[in-house]
Amino acid sequence: MRDHHSPHREPGDGRDGFEKRPGPGRERGGRGPRVFAPGDLKLLLLALIAEQPCHGYDLIRQIESMFDGAYSPSPGVIYPTLTFLEESEMILGDAEGGKKRYSITDAGRLSLSEQAIALDGVRMRIEVSKRSLRGHDRPAEIHEAVHNLRHALQMHHGRWSPEEILRVRDLLNNTAKAIVDGPAVQPASEKAE
Repeated sequence: MRDHHSPHREPGDGRDGFEKRPGPGRERGGRGPRVFAPGDLKLLLLALIAEQPCHGYDLIRQIESMFDGAYSPSPGVIYPTLTFLEESEMILGDAEGGKKRYSITDAGRLSLSEQAIALDGVRMRIEVSKRSLRGHDRPAEIHEAVHNLRHALQMHHGRWSPEEILRVRDLLNNTAKAIVDGPAVQPASEKAE
């Protein structure tokens, strides 16, 4: 919830204290607990691509689905890992319409078969992480609303004017604060009826 990019923040501005409090289990600069052990994401992406050739965004969605929406990897994590796998000749990226579609190579299949036990470990850690991240199940309606929000933010494609940054920041922070504050309190006159 912290605002790293806005030049309009005053030092020490914790208006409601919301931006400054890392929650339990938060680490690595407040970004949350590590979800994957070193090498897990490479192996998981390789396995997913082996199941079906797909685009980077599809992989993000598949992983988000594995975590029941409790975690979604950022493009800044997925695409460098895909580049590494491509440079290691484990996958091929075929550009179609400006978007790369990744497929596994023979070297990738061999590597995957050699790491079958490690892949089972990755899937087991995902199950443990999912329960830990989720804490409790979100209703399907909330999960869908969160997905719609992520999609709306991704649709911006980097066209962020200073005014739009402030507008969206305020919308998101106000919404987050309203969720934390809980349900609206009814006035006393309505309770008496």
